[in-house]
Amino acid sequence: MEDRFNNFQNKRLEIFKELIKRKWEKPLTNEDLEKIARQIIDKYGFKKDEITFIKDHIRVAMGLNPNKNKSFTDELGYLKKHPQIESPILTKIDGVCEECGVKFEDCDCYDACKYEAQMYIRSTGPIIVEDKCLSCGRCTVQCTFGALADKIEFIPLIDFLKQDKVPVYAAVAPAIAGQFGDDISMGQLRTALKLMGFEDIVEVALFADILTIKEAYEFNNLVTTKDDFFLTSCCCPVWINLVKRNYPELFTHMSPSVSPMVASGRFLKKLYPEAKVVFIGPCTAKKAEAKDKHLKDAIDFVLTFRELKEIFEAIEIDLKDLPEDEKDHASFAGRVYARTGGVSLSVKTVVNRIAPGRLISLKAKKVHGVKACKAVLNELKSGKDIGANFIEGMGCEGGCVGGPKTNIEVDKATQFVNEYGEESLIMTPMDNMNIIKILKESGLNDFDDIYENEEIVEMLTREKILSPS
Repeated sequence: MEDRFNNFQNKRLEIFKELIKRKWEKPLTNEDLEKIARQIIDKYGFKKDEITFIKDHIRVAMGLNPNKNKSFTDELGYLKKHPQIESPILTKIDGVCEECGVKFEDCDCYDACKYEAQMYIRSTGPIIVEDKCLSCGRCTVQCTFGALADKIEFIPLIDFLKQDKVPVYAAVAPAIAGQFGDDISMGQLRTALKLMGFEDIVEVALFADILTIKEAYEFNNLVTTKDDFFLTSCCCPVWINLVKRNYPELFTHMSPSVSPMVASGRFLKKLYPEAKVVFIGPCTAKKAEAKDKHLKDAIDFVLTFRELKEIFEAIEIDLKDLPEDEKDHASFAGRVYARTGGVSLSVKTVVNRIAPGRLISLKAKKVHGVKACKAVLNELKSGKDIGANFIEGMGCEGGCVGGPKTNIEVDKATQFVNEYGEESLIMTPMDNMNIIKILKESGLNDFDDIYENEEIVEMLTREKILSPS
């Protein structure tokens, strides 16, 4: 493979950064897009007939589908009329696999996805099969030549951040701890996001606390014999889709809860009906989850940690120089949802509070990575006793901290998440008075309403989650 295609992930982020710089100050024009394309071609020595490859990457960085056109036409007009990004999120960019010279079965992207059965050796390069793809995004990271990419949702968001009519809230995943520097606090990130135009940020871990209580009640009511078992975690769309699509007979044991991300959007829009909600996390699959037909009204845009890092650099926000604007929303238990075992720990603390002395205690098995998730599901399908009645699955190794769009290594991220959890003055979801405040604003009064109130239960439940169809 020639050098111009090597490390294309970095070139792709350079394209994204150039788009931000131009869009942040004034409306983009087709001339701007042409200049970016020529800049990349000249800088890295691309051939003239590879212009469509570069332009398709510009389109995807704007949140649009690639279309192989040599010229930009009405991309900007379409984006203005349709600011919310459409499915599919993962896309194939033509024009590079033919140059690669490596057999597809030897490609890194094939190896990254072999446990998901997403790609088939039928042509040159990968084929993304929508009803099989789990949208984990591993292939986009592994493909260093730019043949695979995920749409970026920031360019249309800029217009909302620049106006004052519609409040825009950032819902940040707990895995954000440490992602922007060892000494960068959540308070500094809050200040930075407010400078960008966000109304405020909320910890998605707060909604993990709420869902922990709901799942604890569900476990208490559903697991009543030694043969019963309960599948979670609702926070991982890769795990949810893996079970739903490939193990429908086990899907009836899956928690009916939405993810903390979706819960955050639904609650924020109940309190602020005109608001836009932007989820910020480590995960490509969250972009696809936000567009699920049953969930799509909750979250308007999804950004990854890696994308946000580029945004800060493009608009010259230096986090270390910012004052801290600290707020404590979530418990220790909600914050450690970000790493493997966090969900099990959180739910168990609540089960022990609401049902002390249960004859059948919660026995958790924690699996992470698609290969391990499939292995435990195959064991359950075969009827094997796995010695657990609460199975926590996470699609990424290490949990959310191991997501494909993080800025730091998983071990370091896990350490930061644990420390972030320990910084909370709230130990368990049942100690979180912020939940009571939210419930009171919804006309409710007690933790029991999370499981018993019909309106709240509906807000926290996936549509038809118990049906494998």
